Amino acid sequence: MSKKGILLVNLGSPDSPEVKDVKPYLDEFLMDERVIDKPYWLRSLLVRGIILKTRPKKSAEAYQSIWWDEGSPLIVLSERLLEQVRKNTDYPVELGMRYGNPSIEAGIQKLVDGNPDLEEFVMIPLYPHYAMSSYETVVVKAREVMEAKFPKLKMKVKNVFYDDPRYLEVLANSMKPYINKEYDHILFSYHGIPERHVQKTDVTNSHCLMVENCCSKDSPAQQTCYRHQVFDTTEGVVERLGIPKEKYSNSFQSRLGRDPWLQPFSDKVIKDLPGKGVKKLMVVCPAFVSDCLETIEEIGVEAREFFMENGGEEFTLIPCMNENDDWAKLVATWGEELL
Repeated sequence: MSKKGILLVNLGSPDSPEVKDVKPYLDEFLMDERVIDKPYWLRSLLVRGIILKTRPKKSAEAYQSIWWDEGSPLIVLSERLLEQVRKNTDYPVELGMRYGNPSIEAGIQKLVDGNPDLEEFVMIPLYPHYAMSSYETVVVKAREVMEAKFPKLKMKVKNVFYDDPRYLEVLANSMKPYINKEYDHILFSYHGIPERHVQKTDVTNSHCLMVENCCSKDSPAQQTCYRHQVFDTTEGVVERLGIPKEKYSNSFQSRLGRDPWLQPFSDKVIKDLPGKGVKKLMVVCPAFVSDCLETIEEIGVEAREFFMENGGEEFTLIPCMNENDDWAKLVATWGEELL
């Protein structure tokens, strides 16, 4: 029995692609105050009074189009990563999800049940970049669970890893088999967030989206700036792969609502690229470490259609790192370094 352990945390997924399971999953996700950062009464009105009236059916259809025999791709791939990480460390390792099942509480409970002498564990949020609606909400939720259910346990938290040279090396190597083929352009499509989220996490309250070329100017704000961090990841990858500056760009996908979100938007960029001479396009989604609805369906299906309908000829979605051996080894190493 070990006194130390590791908990991996990913986003989550509905229990099934049916409306009855998609609706409560969306409710938990969208009612998170770090996802829709409005007062509770307004968030409840928007989510439960408007969005959940129609969105579950549409989302269920999208999930049904990508669902595997084993279950949700994100859950299945996270479980495969879990097994690979276990092979690379002697510490016990469990898995939790921010939304849906298994919950963060369930993941910690499994660590405790399997290791009655457990004193501390490292939580590794599987998000390379800092955002209110991803990394931050996982940390806040985990601390709430710890205070309420496991007050005697000690938890350490792995920081974001967008610029860790080892992570950049693994990510770049996972892309190599694809970019060794002929292509015109590589699009780094990151999950979008509202502009106000970037400004809310600005510890200086005076830098992000307020200073010209803010992401390229050193500032304490960059420690929690999603926009700066995703650009940094792109630069670290293209440097390692030797991708010329004219052959890559960044964009943001998955926007919701009418508020200003980070731009340029992936769907618009992908529609416009064929008119700029790009006939062979590759898209990679480094905000995600596991393939999921946003990569498989939104990019692999919808974006592919946009590209081909507008004159594109070849569209390649580069998979996430998923259960890549080197990625699993690195995750295990991070856990051990903090224990």
